[in-house]
Amino acid sequence: MNDADTRESRPARRIPAPAQNEESKAFWDAAREHRLLLKHCRDCGKPHWYPRTICPLCFSSNTEWKESAGNGEVYSFSVQSAGVPAPFAIAYVTLEEGVSLLTNIVDCDFDQLRIGQKVQLKWTATSEEDPPVFTFAPV
Repeated sequence: MNDADTRESRPARRIPAPAQNEESKAFWDAAREHRLLLKHCRDCGKPHWYPRTICPLCFSSNTEWKESAGNGEVYSFSVQSAGVPAPFAIAYVTLEEGVSLLTNIVDCDFDQLRIGQKVQLKWTATSEEDPPVFTFAPV
């Protein structure tokens, strides 16, 4: 049996969406349309994560949403396989825009997962919402 057969036979892991609030509403509305939005500060010009009204870098409230292509690389990760019905991987992914977000890595061989691995955004209905998850980028 190869890794793909093993992955297909595993039960799907339900990934719950984080709690939503007024500051993150636009993010989740876009996620339902399979678009990844990041907050950017109009004053200092830098993006920030997680979604919030005030820029954590310069404390300006002059912020806006911009769409991300969802390309990045793995900064750090952890694979859980013991004692769970379905193995899973969580990772900090640093996007090309420079922000890092905690996410799930899906649809790949976890034994091949490495720091620096190029990943791309993938939308998978995993819960009541569509949280952004990542998978290996094509080489």
